[in-house]
This record gives sequence, C-alpha cells and structure tokens, in this order.
Amino acid sequence: MKSLYSKFAFITIMIMIVSGIISFLLSNAYYQVKLKEQNDSKITNFAFEIADFAGRHPVIRLDDYFDHIGTIGYQIMVVHEDGQRQFFGSSFRVRNLSAAISKKVMHGEIYHGIREFPHKTFVTGFFANELKNSVGVPFEYRGEKYALFIRPDIKLMFNEMHVLFGWLLMISIILSIVFVLISTKYLVEPISKLNRATKEISEGNYSIRLDIDRKDELGHLAANFTAMSEKLARVDSLRRELISNITHDIQSPLTNIKGYLNMLREPDKSMIEKEQCISVIDSEVDRLSEMTKQLLLLSSIESKRDLMEVQQVNIASQIRTVIHQYQWSMMEKGIMLSFELPDTSIITGDSNLLYSVWENLLTNAIKYNRDNGSIDVELTESDCKFTVLIKDTGIGLDTDEKERIFDRFYRADASRTRTVKGTGLGLSIVKSIIDLHHGQIEIESEAGKGTIVKVIIPK
Repeated sequence: MKSLYSKFAFITIMIMIVSGIISFLLSNAYYQVKLKEQNDSKITNFAFEIADFAGRHPVIRLDDYFDHIGTIGYQIMVVHEDGQRQFFGSSFRVRNLSAAISKKVMHGEIYHGIREFPHKTFVTGFFANELKNSVGVPFEYRGEKYALFIRPDIKLMFNEMHVLFGWLLMISIILSIVFVLISTKYLVEPISKLNRATKEISEGNYSIRLDIDRKDELGHLAANFTAMSEKLARVDSLRRELISNITHDIQSPLTNIKGYLNMLREPDKSMIEKEQCISVIDSEVDRLSEMTKQLLLLSSIESKRDLMEVQQVNIASQIRTVIHQYQWSMMEKGIMLSFELPDTSIITGDSNLLYSVWENLLTNAIKYNRDNGSIDVELTESDCKFTVLIKDTGIGLDTDEKERIFDRFYRADASRTRTVKGTGLGLSIVKSIIDLHHGQIEIESEAGKGTIVKVIIPK
C-alpha cells in the first residue's frame, strides 16, 4: 500500500467502518438506557387493555380473542391457574419462562421481561424471540385467574422492513465504497500530476503545463506550481545567458591581451606600435577589473540583505558628490547639467550601496547621452518617500530593451552603443540595491528621444 490513492481509499473506508460500529454501539446504548423501558411500558399498557377487555366480556371465547390478537402481530402465552399453557400467534423460539413467574403474575404481580432482559449488543432486547423477553399481566375470566404474557411479533411486523433495511444497508455500503474510490481518484490525480511534473522539473524540463482547473487548494497549488515552473524556466534561461555572457565578456579581453602580448614579442615592432599594444592591454585589464568589482558588488549586495550598514544618509549630498566626481566627463561631451537637490533629504540606509546607485545612474546618463545633450536631476520629498528623477537626452531604449534592462550582463543593441564600453551589470546592481532598501525603480524611455529614470525610496 505505497500509493497515496490506496492509502486514502483504505483510510476512508476504515473511517466509514469504524464510524458505523461506533454509531451502532451508541444506538444500542441509547436503546438499552432509554428506549427499552419505553417499549416495555408501552407493551405493558397494551397488555392491560387486552386483559381488561377479556375480563369485562365473559361472553367472548378466549381462544378466538387471542387468536385474533396474534394475527395482528403479537406473540401470546396464556397460563391458566391450573398451570395449563396456551400459545397464540407465532411461536416463541425459546420458551424459557418458569412456572413460578406465571404464579406470581396470577397473584397480581406485573412481569417486566422486556425491561429486565439482559444487556447485549445488536439491540437484542428488541429482536430476541424468547418467552422471557415479554410482558406479563394478570386478568380474570369467568371467575378464573389467568396470566397473560405478550410481546410484539417482530418477524411478522418487520419482515419486509428487515429485507428493505438489509438491501439499503448493502447498497449503501457498496455505493459508499464505489464513491470513495471515485472521489479518491479525483482528489489524488492532481497530486499525481504534480508529482510527475516535479520529477520533470528535477530533470531540467521547465516547460510544464498542468491541466488542472480547480477552485480548491489543489487548484491554487497547481497554479502556483505552474507559475514556479515559469519562473524557474526564466531563471534557467538567465543562468545560461549569464554564463554565456560572463564567458564571452571575460574571454574577449583575455583574447585581446594574449594577441597584443604576442605582437609585443615581435622584434620588428616600433616603439610607437609597442606603446599602442601596451595601451590596449591596459584598457582590457581595466575592463576586467571593473567587471570583477561589479560582480563582487553584486555578491556583496546579496550577502548584505541582513547585514546592511544602516545609518542616516543625505541623498542630496551624495548626488552632488557624484556630479562633481564626473563633471569632467560631462564637459568632454558638452553636456549641460541642471539639478534641484534640497538639503533635507535624509533617509536610513546603507551609504556605500546608495552611492553606487547614483553613480551608476549618472554615468549611464553620461555614457548613453548625445554630444551637447543635457541631464536633469530632481529630488522631491513627500510624507513617506523621496523621489529622484534623472532625465537625459540620450539614445533611449525600445520596448524590448526596457523589459530586459535590469538583467545581468544585458546591454542594449550594439549597433547603437558600439562606442560605449560597459559590463551590463550596472542596472542589475542598482535594482538589487533599491530592492534592498524596499524602494522602486522605473524607467521611461523611447528610442532616440532619451530616458527618464525614477527612483522611489521610502523614508
């Protein structure tokens, strides 16, 4: 019994059986405690009515009278004062009543055999066809004493009902088992599908689509599982692309360095050519160094999620420092800069990480700007947040590029950025830092018309 289906079906059927047994035992206990005495009292009253009628109508024949009562559903024994017994209606299965009890009843004592019948299971006091399981009352007929013992004829009164109840019970059990097996299959099938899908994902197949359309918890689980598989597929795609980009971005400068080193070994190279080779090698080393630093920064951001160096940070002061740091770059390209930075912009955060945000965003605005373009920086404050807008007149981005701009190692179309060097990690770093500070970053851009970057940081 290893499958969930067999376990669930077995447990459900066992619950049904145990519940049925417990219900039967409780019903039996209820009969023994309450219903048995009520049944005894009801039959005792009926016996007194029969005896009273016989005593007040001496003209009737006792045999005909009790025969008639027996035919309507009762078992009767009449004992004469001389000890003679007569039986009417269906016969008793066990005639286990002593003569002493009959004499006591003749002398006025009432026999409560149904009420005093031994406690047994299966509601025996109601169904036991025994003479001892009856009610006895005295009566007189034509001056002679008699004892009347009577009980309902269960077989006559409930024979058809016995068959009906038996069929009902059997059909109920069979149908219950069938419905349990069907419903269990219905409940377990989605779990089986999820199990198979999990195995597929563990083998690297993320293109899983579950055809489970339900509104219950299993339906929500299937929907979440599908969403998870889609995210895993995207993560796997990004991972492959990341590895490819890292390999390409590291291999390219290494290849250039090796090539120019080989050129330096050539004896016929002039000093000017050797200087050019050394300059290219130096540039490629700087490129590798910058890439390594940014990868380390990304790793540091991930590890700092619970270990940030939190302190009071003046955003305006940081942005001014970055502007002064890269003022020479703007002057080289003839870029005009305007800014509005109120001094009261104080937040709680990691100073070094936030500085990297402004540095990356401003250097991007410079690198991807046009000659003689412009950059506008604006810092505004509301009740619970600061908003930083950095607007440039650069080359901009198209729709597809905007959707992937925060992916690691992603760079815009090379045909438009071939003169700009970069690692493709800057905006990934910015996004990670902003997320770390529970903020938001939004980019509005149009190809050829510039870009607006909006950073929102809560106070």
